[in-house]
Amino acid sequence: MKFAKLFTSESVGPGHPDKICDQVSDAILDACLKQDPYSSVAIECFTTRNLFIVGGEVSTSARVNYEKIARKTLKDIGYTDEKYGIDADKCQVMIVVKEQSKDIAQGVKNISSSKEIGAGDQGIMFGYACNETAAYMPLPIFLAHELVKEANLQRKNGKFKNAGPDMKSQVTIDYTDDTPKVDTILMSIQHDQEANFIDFKEYIKENIIKKVILKYELNMDYKVFINPTGRFVIGGPEGDTGLTGRKIIVDTYGGYARHGGGAFSGKDCTKVDRSAAYMARYIAKNIVASNIAQKCEIQISYAIGIAKPISLSIDTFGTSNFSDEKILLMIEELFELTPYGIIKTLGLRKPIFAKTATFGHFGRLDLDLPWEKLDKVESIKKYLNIL
Repeated sequence: MKFAKLFTSESVGPGHPDKICDQVSDAILDACLKQDPYSSVAIECFTTRNLFIVGGEVSTSARVNYEKIARKTLKDIGYTDEKYGIDADKCQVMIVVKEQSKDIAQGVKNISSSKEIGAGDQGIMFGYACNETAAYMPLPIFLAHELVKEANLQRKNGKFKNAGPDMKSQVTIDYTDDTPKVDTILMSIQHDQEANFIDFKEYIKENIIKKVILKYELNMDYKVFINPTGRFVIGGPEGDTGLTGRKIIVDTYGGYARHGGGAFSGKDCTKVDRSAAYMARYIAKNIVASNIAQKCEIQISYAIGIAKPISLSIDTFGTSNFSDEKILLMIEELFELTPYGIIKTLGLRKPIFAKTATFGHFGRLDLDLPWEKLDKVESIKKYLNIL
């Protein structure tokens, strides 16, 4: 008996409680960076029904109104009515922010003249890329993002009637044969009390799911589940609490590759949880784009206050004709892996982070992100003599 080889990834929309918190955290980070590129920021948010809390550590010369940013973000998402669990204008907003710990600050020389910025924390970071999609991302997470992105877009422009801000998708891909195919699509989308569920479900099938699958010319014989309980009126912060950094697998590779455990949103570039994960993705993507491997996973580890990484490893899963040792030598020659080198290479002092807080930090065909650039391909090929 032949068993199917299935793999599933999920995504969530901007209105998911955890994603609300990610967006506010990164909006505050960007606001600080716009005024002071050397801001030290570690912001985390929490939300529940009609309550939003902003907490963390910030050291900056910037003057930022945290409450105003939180309310604006909620409004932009669509939380303008208590029926969705939180009202941007009426909810309680609490601010609990203090300066960065001096113990951490002394190990992180966060000044413009220093090339010896120490890592902002210890940790392990992973980056991954594969040739399954034009975005160099695994197909399950790529499609999961595309589905919620399309549903959210249609909700915002008024085409998708009776839809609430909170939504999720889940995509199962069948890898049994050489060509991956879509096996199952699940979408759970919040709806108004008065919505006709049959019409609502049919709209999602025909105008969201089918549109995305046809766009990428994939098979149409997939199974579909929409709001399986039959009702999703209570959602957002009323249905569940939200917290910054609780959707790290959605933010990365959908579980297809490993994750070091650190979240991204609300952290400035000296925090290697974020910056080194971006660099690892940048390296892996350029390696796959150079056609020296079909898939590639990079791991980098750091110690707090130490500039150079403790370790660097690679796995090409048997898809490369080059040895791991040869590729690692190439990485050390062509890529700067100290926090200063990463920040300089990727331009991470700029306010570019708020737009990454939804639909994933990687494989974003809709954004011009520095860690997604393929500007090292020719250098890699030259080093390995494959021009």
